[in-house]
Amino acid sequence: MIQKFEINPVHTTIDDHLNKYVQKKIGRLDKYLPRHQRESVHVIVELKEGKAKDKNKYTCEVIMRLPHGSTITVRESTMNMYAAVDIVETKVKQLIKKHKEQHASGKVTRHLVARFRRKSVLEPEQAAEA
Repeated sequence: MIQKFEINPVHTTIDDHLNKYVQKKIGRLDKYLPRHQRESVHVIVELKEGKAKDKNKYTCEVIMRLPHGSTITVRESTMNMYAAVDIVETKVKQLIKKHKEQHASGKVTRHLVARFRRKSVLEPEQAAEA
């Protein structure tokens, strides 16, 4: 679970069930982050309720501050607060994966390339022995 986690209701009150739901959905996104970044991530979730003419409009906004000054911000508005949280979770998950790919160390790639080079070097030697 994310250590620095804030839920801010704006123009609304949130019950205990919604609070647990948000912590469950957004709090588990740390498993998509690199391990060395998990401790320093700070997440702010803002839950807003806006009233139109005859409809309620609920907005969920997630601001995720990552190390090295990176920030992921996602906002979604729907007719149901739970649906807004689900949609935001999916979008944040995709953005975290994209961030992870862009800021990867390249260590895995180097190991795979080295393995293929070793394998291609061994194949001609094995053919000569036969």
